[in-house]
Amino acid sequence: MKSKNRFIAVSASLLLFIMSFTTAAQIKQTASVEGITEYKLDNGLKVLLFPDNSSSTITVNITYKVGSRHEGYGEKGMAHLLEHMVFKGTPKHPNIPEELTSHGARPNGTTWYDRTNYFETFNATDENLDWALDLEADRMVNSYIAKKDLESEFSVVRNEFESGENSPSGVLMKKVISAAFMWHNYGQSTIGNRSDIERVPIENLQAFYKKYYRPDNAVLMVTGKFETDKTLALIEKKFSGLKNPSTPLNDVPTIEPPQDGEKLVTLNRVGDLQIVSALYHTPAGSHEDYAAMSIVDKVLNDVPSGRIYKALVDENKASSVWSFMPFTKEPSFIYINVNVPSDKSLPEAEAALLGLLDDLKNNPITEEELNRAKSLELKQIDQLFRNSSFLATYMSEFIGAGDWRLAFINRDRIEEMTVDKVNAAIQRYLIQTNRTVGKFIPTEKPMRVAIEHTENVEELVANYKGKESLGAGEAFDVSYDNIASRLDIGNLEKTVIEYGFITKDNRGETVNLTFTIRNGNINDFMNKGMIASYTAGMLDKGTTTKTRQDIEDKLSALKSSVNINGSNGNIRVTINSTRENLKGALAIMTDMLKNPKFDQTELDKLKTQALASIEQNKTEPQFLAIREIGLLNQNYKKGHPNYNMSIDEEIAAINDVSIEKIQSYYDTFYGISDNATLVAIGNINEQELKDYFEAEFADFKVNKPYLPIADPYIANTTDNVKIKTPDKKNSISFGVLSFEVSQNNEDYAALQMAGAILGGGFLNSRIANRLRQQDGVSYGAGGSVNVDSDNKDKNSSIFVYAIYAPENAAKVQLGFKEEIARFIQDGITEEELQVAINGWVQGQNVSRAKDNELARLINNNLYYNRDLNFQKEIEENVKGLTVDDVNTVIKKYFKTFEEWTVVNAGDFEELKITNEDKKVD
Repeated sequence: MKSKNRFIAVSASLLLFIMSFTTAAQIKQTASVEGITEYKLDNGLKVLLFPDNSSSTITVNITYKVGSRHEGYGEKGMAHLLEHMVFKGTPKHPNIPEELTSHGARPNGTTWYDRTNYFETFNATDENLDWALDLEADRMVNSYIAKKDLESEFSVVRNEFESGENSPSGVLMKKVISAAFMWHNYGQSTIGNRSDIERVPIENLQAFYKKYYRPDNAVLMVTGKFETDKTLALIEKKFSGLKNPSTPLNDVPTIEPPQDGEKLVTLNRVGDLQIVSALYHTPAGSHEDYAAMSIVDKVLNDVPSGRIYKALVDENKASSVWSFMPFTKEPSFIYINVNVPSDKSLPEAEAALLGLLDDLKNNPITEEELNRAKSLELKQIDQLFRNSSFLATYMSEFIGAGDWRLAFINRDRIEEMTVDKVNAAIQRYLIQTNRTVGKFIPTEKPMRVAIEHTENVEELVANYKGKESLGAGEAFDVSYDNIASRLDIGNLEKTVIEYGFITKDNRGETVNLTFTIRNGNINDFMNKGMIASYTAGMLDKGTTTKTRQDIEDKLSALKSSVNINGSNGNIRVTINSTRENLKGALAIMTDMLKNPKFDQTELDKLKTQALASIEQNKTEPQFLAIREIGLLNQNYKKGHPNYNMSIDEEIAAINDVSIEKIQSYYDTFYGISDNATLVAIGNINEQELKDYFEAEFADFKVNKPYLPIADPYIANTTDNVKIKTPDKKNSISFGVLSFEVSQNNEDYAALQMAGAILGGGFLNSRIANRLRQQDGVSYGAGGSVNVDSDNKDKNSSIFVYAIYAPENAAKVQLGFKEEIARFIQDGITEEELQVAINGWVQGQNVSRAKDNELARLINNNLYYNRDLNFQKEIEENVKGLTVDDVNTVIKKYFKTFEEWTVVNAGDFEELKITNEDKKVD
């Protein structure tokens, strides 16, 4: 036995030597910046590794340097359509959606102007990493791209296209961008042209795939908890044998000519909210002026400091402002959107917007504005760099634009930006002849700006070293037993706050903190309308010691976020910060909670934004369908906190909110009575946290003992109604079935699996398979089972949905009806159950690896007097389920579709259902 063990050890060592030698031969390290290391295989594939031991998950992201910019005539939308087709399988991986679900992955694919990427975030195990790398290597060159799949998928993509057609702001932006570009493909929407989507030949799609999906046109990035040497060996094994096509890639850019006059776009469609927008051509992301223009973007459009926001929203000419400036490989644009309610003057808003933009040459950006914008931008970048799973997909934008190191170079340029450079960029790009809005102005002396392409990006990034790495963090075991052993639970003596702390070393020394206060009973909250939510919404709008701008500036400087939400009887604060800055973020939170200044001007802006949102949505199918579900299942009288308001009632409730009512609500309910919880995870000092809350909140008291507002199970109304929404190219259906059970019930585990198989997973549920994969009528379809945590209310439900073109309404209804009936009658298969169990268990692991989700779990356990054994037992129950267990539960709780509450909203010509039509004019 000893000699045999020695032989095995020697063989293993020899194998490791051979693997390391092979890896050295195939994979060469080429660069390293702030913890990200780049390698390159002999076939040209670039590999980026970013270890983050504190994440407990791995994200595999592969970026192909091909997007809508590369499409030819008659091929608009091809890159995006191909993204869908790559999920259709390979001979080795024939059912990719099922595999993704089985591994508990959080996956997706996205397409943009310069790139396409695919990613999976999953529980950090060797088996999962092997599977994910094998999947991406295989579908790089072996995807089916079959005609039979195209025939069903093109209508799914068309449905996705149609869903975008419902949004006036989205359609306007698409048309403005298209008008701004004469020749360059940045003027064409990535989603494509409907006729091209419908008519693209399979041969063209296959040729596009073979041309661009290749090792030397891809960058593979792995982030999270993994061993570098082992991962490199695995990547070499999976990818080194892949060959490039014999024809080399030749990317010849289209040079967009200078725009020589202001352009006009007018859009006439159904809707109520008015919009004015402006677009300017700007340089590529690799150009130094991109960083300058990103500062301009913040100075103009940030809330509440932005000049446009102040001139239009503060002055009651508009309800909201947003902007968009993509980071692209070639010169692109900045787009500014202003929403104007129907009771405001669109010409006045347009004049104010364009007047402000034209007057920038006379009112240059100040040092104060520059520093504020830099702090805000750098805070956002810093928070992205500290999150390894987001970083993997975030880097795709820079890879598409030329190189991943541009992310760091752009950050450094922002840090080093000066007022002179910013104002020079304004003088160059924000000129009338470079703008697309809505007017044509003839001029004898036209002004043109020719924006050069960035040359030698390789030279720019070659010797870039970056700053000090944020570190890899601690390898944190997310098993229930380990979390329980690391979790410190107790009660603070003076404040009755129940706490749950986990001290662990995160990458970037990040901290996630949640503070929840619960007060009052049902009698306290009758007829309060929307006062509770507006009171919480006003807390970050200024205190007696800080203005709204002060708060934003200080949080930017601290690279921290403080968010406060409130409802009847609940106040919830979340903080994202770092060990170094947590104390400062806590001080701002405390000031918000204890010293609010309820300003009438800020309240008016909140109310205007809310009313504008209703106005914008009141012809939208999804908005109306969800509201109608609530109205059909109205179980409470008007004035009750759980009462479902109509649109007119919500508008009246918003108008009823006043400073006096907010102040009264605050005085009555803000403070700690007998129910508060505090959860903090990350690089924390537990004793300092305890001391802080004891000192700062000992005097923050109210006498309002907490009693939850009951919301017990009541059977749903059986109905199937149609809401007519004219001129909306996309429709939606929702179905709800209520049932009585809680998470304490022995059926809970089986219900979770039933819900996953019926409507969950990634495109492989019964609903998604029928409506998307089989019938090809819906881009998005699925459902879930939602089981009440409260053992008293037991108010649970089953939910299904689908989006689709109006002409496919009957097929969707039939699909729901037949699949639910078959689900009840025939039950599930062993294969479906095993995929669902594996996916659910691994999904729970991924959830516990996210500090914000783990904090939510701990907070709920504190509230319901549970410990982690509750979740552990549920997981054991799930693992032990049989097909008979799940089928028994399905027959017990599921009912045929005729017994559900169903609402369908869209521009239907004819839909045979049981109730009268409801038309939205």
